[in-house]
Amino acid sequence: MATYRKRGPYQWQAMIRKKGYPQQTKTFETKEEAMAWAAGIESKMYRGLWRDMGDADKTTLHECLERYRTEVTPKKKGAPQELSRLNVLQRSSLAECFMINVRSKDVADYRNHREAKGLAANTIRNELNLLSAIFETCRKEWGMEALLNPVKDVKRPTPPQGRDRRLAEGEEQKLLDAAGENRSPWIRPIIILALESAMRAGEIAGLNWKYVNIKKRQIFLPKTKNGEARKVPLSSKAISELQSLPRRIDGHVFGIGSKSISYTFQSVCKAADVDGLRFHDLRHEATSRMFEKGLDASRVKAITGHKTWAMLDRYTHHKIEDLADLLG
Repeated sequence: MATYRKRGPYQWQAMIRKKGYPQQTKTFETKEEAMAWAAGIESKMYRGLWRDMGDADKTTLHECLERYRTEVTPKKKGAPQELSRLNVLQRSSLAECFMINVRSKDVADYRNHREAKGLAANTIRNELNLLSAIFETCRKEWGMEALLNPVKDVKRPTPPQGRDRRLAEGEEQKLLDAAGENRSPWIRPIIILALESAMRAGEIAGLNWKYVNIKKRQIFLPKTKNGEARKVPLSSKAISELQSLPRRIDGHVFGIGSKSISYTFQSVCKAADVDGLRFHDLRHEATSRMFEKGLDASRVKAITGHKTWAMLDRYTHHKIEDLADLLG
């Protein structure tokens, strides 16, 4: 049975005590509103339909985003990128809603708004995936067990086709020539190492000499994008390039960050008159070359660190003219 208490001149508090259920208390501006709320809660309790929403009806999405930023994001490898997405979500109108009031329609409206602004499909998908993760964390770990995840019912934008850019004849030499003229002393050996090893920009930028074993012809990567350590075998060309590098006092192989690698590579492409090429396409090129050398899929997967066979297949594109030659 609900009880009501006047709190100050303009507020009424409703309190519900029922055996087998936690006490429920909520404050309203009028007694009529308090009675209507209590009647609804008691009706659900009698019918066995009531679920404790915890703090979902008094915690905004903005507050949950802030808590996620503090407690969860710092533990992730991609924390900087996720912080940027959290900032976007916190600036949206969705953030003003209480968690219990966020509907699938609201999430779909957010998606449509981002699409109308011309954001890439993968950008929007990543934002929706983060939003879904926050709802799941609230439901599983932050005491909002009965909270529904509205993002689950919202269709994600269709992801773009995977890139299949391969180096055309003569482009590799043009890139190396232009890289040799670049003011960065690191970009030419980085390009060579990327083509020989299929390592990502972040993996190359983070290389430390203590993980490079020239004698065993391998590099150990303790931290990778997929969260798993791996060893990368080195070709004779990669070994030769590494041996020619000066040793830095800080132990890093290269004195350049991953973002700077991508930026500098674009300046090299411009100087070499090579269009439509990104640094990550070198990983694509290197992976395809491994297959063309006769390595089987399991060996290529061990070298490149692709987590699934589907991801490996997406990055692997044989040159059609080579396949035609094999057919005879």
